[in-house]
Amino acid sequence: MEPAIKLKPGVSKWDIRQKVWDYMEENNLANFPRPVHHRIPNFKARKTLLVPTPRLRTGLFNKIIPPPGASKEVVRVCSTAQGVKDFSVPIGLDANIHVDLVVVGSVAVSEKGWRIGKGEGFADLEYAMMVSMGAVDENTVVVTTVHDCQLLDIPEELMDSHDLTVDYILTPSRVIKTNCSCSKPQGIIWSKVDSNMMEKIPILKSLQFREQKAGKDVALKEERHAEEELQRLLDKRISSGKSGGATKVKTNVMEIARNTEASEEHEPSCKNQLNAPTRVTTIYMGNLPHNLRVSELKNTLREHNAVPLRLNWQGAQHRAFLDYKDEGTAEEALTSLTGLSISGSVIRVELAKSQRGNRSKIQITEKPSSQ
Repeated sequence: MEPAIKLKPGVSKWDIRQKVWDYMEENNLANFPRPVHHRIPNFKARKTLLVPTPRLRTGLFNKIIPPPGASKEVVRVCSTAQGVKDFSVPIGLDANIHVDLVVVGSVAVSEKGWRIGKGEGFADLEYAMMVSMGAVDENTVVVTTVHDCQLLDIPEELMDSHDLTVDYILTPSRVIKTNCSCSKPQGIIWSKVDSNMMEKIPILKSLQFREQKAGKDVALKEERHAEEELQRLLDKRISSGKSGGATKVKTNVMEIARNTEASEEHEPSCKNQLNAPTRVTTIYMGNLPHNLRVSELKNTLREHNAVPLRLNWQGAQHRAFLDYKDEGTAEEALTSLTGLSISGSVIRVELAKSQRGNRSKIQITEKPSSQ
């Protein structure tokens, strides 16, 4: 069966989402809520679905318990976000449960099992959290329900290690067994979690504490970036011979990362380097769609290899400012983002007139070599 939507070579995840959303709107294929843009499309497929806690705000699982003698209307409400609040009890991380079937929503999916969601990563994270608490294993089946038009030939190179694949695809007309051979997420990849996610999803803090006690590496995204940048600069310094031999360096990367923004990188200041602050280069993005979320913009920047040190979001004014560590990096990002279109809006991208913000410094304490 030929896909309803054709993909061109070089397509990105965002391109696929946009094509599916546009097609479903143009052909009036989805149910409420509409429009489907920036959502998992909703349509009737005669299946009963139970959903996890909305956006993981109060935990991972809630067990829905309809009241005795519940009417059909009450049962319907039980499957909504309000129903989760009114007719459910939370299930803790220590609960001894096993999930046999996981049903996830999708914007697009391929017959090979590759899945693309709406770009916020909740389904991937939910599954990874279930792995961490021992609720799923290799026998757990993952299913997605989609309209036939959402079946696409998704390029394998778009998939990452944290992406959840599916075992079965249910459409109004077909049941497809994907025979996907790729492994599913084996737990939370903490290096892909940032401090903003930790604040929005409190249960992550509990899981991080549990895994840290078990001896696992739970460094967050910004901590890992700071650590890698520090190591790169130290390696460069030592290889250049400036250290005068073996150099012992003491630094607290965890403390540094806690004082930085989620996407920020830092340059260390060493004794033999200038102490003057480095001036970042800022790109202005204008004409952003009114319904664009900052998480969606961040995903777009990642897909265009244009992730900034800092993102100053001014959604009400339909604009954002992106700080890059130097002029060269900003020029590369500018080239990558030129001609960018989001939800039909051609984005205005140019160097900002003024440069903003002082860079924080990683302080390195050196001990003279004993040699």
